Amino acid sequence: MRRPHLGTSVVLSFLAAFALTIVPLPGQLSAMRPDFVAMTVVFWIVSIPSWVGVGIAWICGLALDTLTGALLGEHAAALALIAWIAFRFHQRIRVFPLWQECFAVFLLLCVYHLVLTWVGGTIGRHLSSLQWIPVLTSVIVWPLWSHALNSAVRRVR
Repeated sequence: MRRPHLGTSVVLSFLAAFALTIVPLPGQLSAMRPDFVAMTVVFWIVSIPSWVGVGIAWICGLALDTLTGALLGEHAAALALIAWIAFRFHQRIRVFPLWQECFAVFLLLCVYHLVLTWVGGTIGRHLSSLQWIPVLTSVIVWPLWSHALNSAVRRVR
């Protein structure tokens, strides 16, 4: 029996993140949806920066723009920026205890949403105060999400 390849785990995790991003949620729950794609990009850049980098983040952002009907390049630019920041500090983030890792993810997601807010404001999109709630829900979900992805990595190695 062959062991799964790490690349398969990376692809499957991104597919799961995209699926969780587009699954319909009732009412106000959709405004509270965590940023699964952004969290997945951060996780893989911190874990295996030689495999997942700014280019993969850009491609995932373009796919996210297409799936969500956003302005083409909006999520791509935001994901590429946080990917670059995560890559720049991946050796530090990697050794953080969980609470500091959650804080680093919080800061990265704040940058992500700041870019999305800036782009939305420049194109005249009505901005809601609820758009920052996914940052908090993402930080709450981060320990579970990173644990699930870490267990996938351990299964492969």
